[in-house]
Amino acid sequence: MAADLTLWAQRYEVIILEGCDGVGKTTHATALATHYGYQRVHADRTPDGADLFQRHRAILTLPGRLVLDRSFISELVYGPLLHDRCRLTAPQTVELLGLVAARRGVLIHLTATPKQIQGRLLARDGTAPAHDEIRRLMARYVAVFADLAQYATVLTVDNAEAA
Repeated sequence: MAADLTLWAQRYEVIILEGCDGVGKTTHATALATHYGYQRVHADRTPDGADLFQRHRAILTLPGRLVLDRSFISELVYGPLLHDRCRLTAPQTVELLGLVAARRGVLIHLTATPKQIQGRLLARDGTAPAHDEIRRLMARYVAVFADLAQYATVLTVDNAEAA
């Protein structure tokens, strides 16, 4: 499926954009904020010791239309891969997903090829992970979104053609 921002704006009050770095989350979040009136929230990594659950619960209860440029889902992907642990429990994750679902929300998994992601990161940052590392992250995202689809609407969007 390709990105259809107009359709998303017609259907969803809360949009969570997720995927590997360089896949196009910020591009879509900015367009949704600019053209459709969403409040854009970029969820940087929550520092160790901070309450990740409460932080994202507070974000998801903000009034109005929200587009999250990264979210608690990143912790479900990167936490186990990079830190051998996830800072969210299963019940906390289910509660956050319930907040998304209660607000006509959607989880959008943006994808592209490892080569495209690497190229975008090199152009943007001057550095990028190896293809194997990108593939490992992509596989983890697929597994996480398969689990999350039990609790919330998930769309997988091929963002390969995005600039």
